[in-house]
Amino acid sequence: MILNLIVMVADRDRAAAVSELMEGHRLPIVLTMLARGTATSETLDLYGLEATEKALIMTVAGEDMTRQLIRAAKRRLFIDVPGNGIMLAIPIKSAGGGRTLAYLSGGTVPDGAVPELKFEHELVLAVINEGHTDPVMDAARSAGAAGGTVLHAKGTGGKLSEKFLGVSLADEKELIMIVARSSEKAGIMRAIAAQCGPDTPAGAIAFSLPISAVAGLRAFDEEEAQA
Repeated sequence: MILNLIVMVADRDRAAAVSELMEGHRLPIVLTMLARGTATSETLDLYGLEATEKALIMTVAGEDMTRQLIRAAKRRLFIDVPGNGIMLAIPIKSAGGGRTLAYLSGGTVPDGAVPELKFEHELVLAVINEGHTDPVMDAARSAGAAGGTVLHAKGTGGKLSEKFLGVSLADEKELIMIVARSSEKAGIMRAIAAQCGPDTPAGAIAFSLPISAVAGLRAFDEEEAQA
């Protein structure tokens, strides 16, 4: 059985509609987080992630439900129209126990299916120190990235925590999410590491996840086809 983490990034005023769409498919869990876009004026709408206030909505769905969600997002949310956001599916490798798997899959019996290993796009994730989004995105853009989405976070482990009067203080962090072609992913990560790596004020740590399905990149694909 194949399960995907479904992630949609959209303008905040569309978050309720996205949540309603997901909940209407009776998915077991729907999470909504606040975020912001990073794209420059030169790349506005290229990924539908221009520099505005964003919402990131996540759920978990099986392979068939993933296809249904993407079709519904195109039909009801017009996600293929530039500026309306992006939806992507990230394969889930394992679940924490049989009950968790049953909950996430709606009780579907496992069939042993595994996701394909060839992916056209990947999701680059960069954990950085707060306030360094611009230099990290500049590094990513120098290697072909068009834009990203930023989430606020806190560091909680290892050297990230300090003690003050016996109280643990976690460093403020930001998580940058960048959708990239698989062929460009390595270059983007190398640029981030070289210009904003762990030994710099940005302290960026980057890694990537495969994307098995994506909607909302039509403008990007059309531009490539015309090149």
